[in-house]
Amino acid sequence: MRSLLRKANPITVTAAVALLLLVVLAVIGPILFSAEAERTDAVNASAGFSGEHWFGTDQLGRDLFARTLVATRLSLLLAVTAAVIGMVIGIPLGILPAVLGGRVRRLVAGFIAASVALPGLLLALFVNTIIGVGATGAVLGIGIANAPTLARLAQTTSAGIAARDYVAAARMLGASRFTLLFRHILPNVAEPLILTGTMSVGWCLLEISALSFLGLGVRAPSYDWGDLLNQGLQGIYVNPMGALGPGLFVVLGGLGFALLGESVTSLARRVPRLRGAAAEPVAHAGREPGDEAVAVAGLRVQYPSRDGTPLDAVDDVSFALRPGERVGIVGESGSGKSTTVLGIAELIAYPGRVTWQQLRINGVDLVAAAPQQRRRLLGASVAMVSQDPMTALNPALRVGRQLAEVAQVHLGKGRSAANDLAVRQLEHVQITDPVRRARQFPHEFSGGMRQRAVIAMGLMGEPRLILADEPTTALDVTVQQQVLDLLERLNAETGAALLLVSHDIAVVTNRCSRVLVMYGGRVVEDASSDELLAGPAHPYARALLAAVPTMTSDRDRALATIPGRPPSLAEMPPGCSFAPRCPFADDRCRAEQPPLIELSATRRVECWKPVGVAREHA
Repeated sequence: MRSLLRKANPITVTAAVALLLLVVLAVIGPILFSAEAERTDAVNASAGFSGEHWFGTDQLGRDLFARTLVATRLSLLLAVTAAVIGMVIGIPLGILPAVLGGRVRRLVAGFIAASVALPGLLLALFVNTIIGVGATGAVLGIGIANAPTLARLAQTTSAGIAARDYVAAARMLGASRFTLLFRHILPNVAEPLILTGTMSVGWCLLEISALSFLGLGVRAPSYDWGDLLNQGLQGIYVNPMGALGPGLFVVLGGLGFALLGESVTSLARRVPRLRGAAAEPVAHAGREPGDEAVAVAGLRVQYPSRDGTPLDAVDDVSFALRPGERVGIVGESGSGKSTTVLGIAELIAYPGRVTWQQLRINGVDLVAAAPQQRRRLLGASVAMVSQDPMTALNPALRVGRQLAEVAQVHLGKGRSAANDLAVRQLEHVQITDPVRRARQFPHEFSGGMRQRAVIAMGLMGEPRLILADEPTTALDVTVQQQVLDLLERLNAETGAALLLVSHDIAVVTNRCSRVLVMYGGRVVEDASSDELLAGPAHPYARALLAAVPTMTSDRDRALATIPGRPPSLAEMPPGCSFAPRCPFADDRCRAEQPPLIELSATRRVECWKPVGVAREHA
């Protein structure tokens, strides 16, 4: 507490102290000052402020200062109640579209948009009129009027969180909508909602006081600050303090709640969510090789166009990986590399649609598998290493807790055993002091450490396939090499196949035994690294390799480039998609889609005129 006070802003401390005094007054005010507030004195009626009556007296001679102190309880109670009503209605309504699907999500989003368009005060007056003039109508009116603003804020913040990789991973784990909502989405939008919710108490205080001032709120014999302000305004020329006193309390209360929001948000950041786990590290056990790690046939990922026509982001991709094999996927941005990997892991976000003719992981056909078996297989046998580990890790949960969840869900381990395993796997990926690191949040990790933590998360199950989607993006060269070395070591130790996505064909040919070259959502060449380096058969693969500078490159010559740009999904050309940029293309290339043919036992190419290959092979 002392540490928080030292770090707090002086304005925030002042606001907190002022609100604390108001709360104390709300508790003890009616007890200590009710008798003085109700005692009439006809001799001193409508008297001005004095040492005996700080705010003067009303028309019955009652002390206005005492009445203002007594009114504190009702004023704060009504404001807090209205704010709670607004949050209870608005926040769940705004978060629902993040976990709902299809038509229901659009219906809820449209209702929120229409509600925000209504003027808040007009809506409050309408509700107040329907329910009836008085405190109940004022509270409900103000609460309902504030709900759309909170709903829009919750909708905007939760939409970005719902698109994160860790939410997609939670869906793959089989998490219910309730779990997604309260464990993964709500904690990550809590800060702006807490801030706005706290500030809304101040807004509600001002709005309810305004309704009481207009005679539409609290009615006699009860009274709040707004009602006292109305009474004091009638004699403001005789006794200015009769109006200024209650008005000052209204302003101070509103400002206090508004300024307190930031300190409440800061406090929320420090609330611990996990008791740390400790364990002694042990070595990772190896696994016996089995059937193919993954076999994909006819993988297709489609997105709807504006007119509803499906567009193929990945079109009829087929390949297989043996246990322990390292295969790389290369190509320009938009070629379908990452989409292929996400399609295998069933992490394609709505409205994308994934279909296969066959998808076998660890010898199990996912097309025929039951949904529960499919989720377990993908969650335990497939390790996903994403481009941005910060989006793959939930920023509201400690790293150890996130890793332990995989073992609890898929391996059936208890909480303590899962936490112990999380610590061991953090050590296994060479994170120093894993016991302490398991208690930390993702933002306390460096970029390289976050990537190692994501790799450790994949090792929490029994991975037979590691999908590394550009795992070194935004990392410096030294850390890139460390992460790639770690993936290679885990590939050798676990026997899991490694599918590495990268823009850098030099990295892929150096780290992988086999390379898939993708263009326009299709595999255009599948060859061993040695064959590809010796001479690519597809013109696109040859152009990619030529664009990589070497130590012997002539510095006086411009670097080789590929003319043109990759096609968009909506403008995919007929025939070979690379034909508009290919120097060897002819009329047949521009009219007919070439098949993926086998040139040898280790090489496939999708081209009518493979470079350096005899015509009979084409």
